[in-house]
Amino acid sequence: MPKKYEYGLLIDYEYCTGCYTCQVACAQEYQWPAGMSGMQVIEVVQRLPNDKAYLAYLPFPTELCILCAPRTKKGLEPACVKHCMASCMRYGRIEELTKEMGRKPRMVLWAPR
Repeated sequence: MPKKYEYGLLIDYEYCTGCYTCQVACAQEYQWPAGMSGMQVIEVVQRLPNDKAYLAYLPFPTELCILCAPRTKKGLEPACVKHCMASCMRYGRIEELTKEMGRKPRMVLWAPR
């Protein structure tokens, strides 16, 4: 059994398109009722000085996320990673994922408790 915090999820939210596939894949994997999921996509609208708006999507695990432990024990990726259409999520050893974080400014590393 992996040690606590040995594995995590790296999310490069610069490329998230807001398709919500990660959220839906998680809900379907665990047959959560509507409105529940281990992944939540947050829509952020930022008003810019020139009267324009910048829209960003932030996929983020909820407290229900267990990184698909039943799947990863079989050598499969978590459902959110497998189905992410923008390929902006990566599952792996935290030690390896932290090395990637220095390459880009819009990344989040998450590990379950």
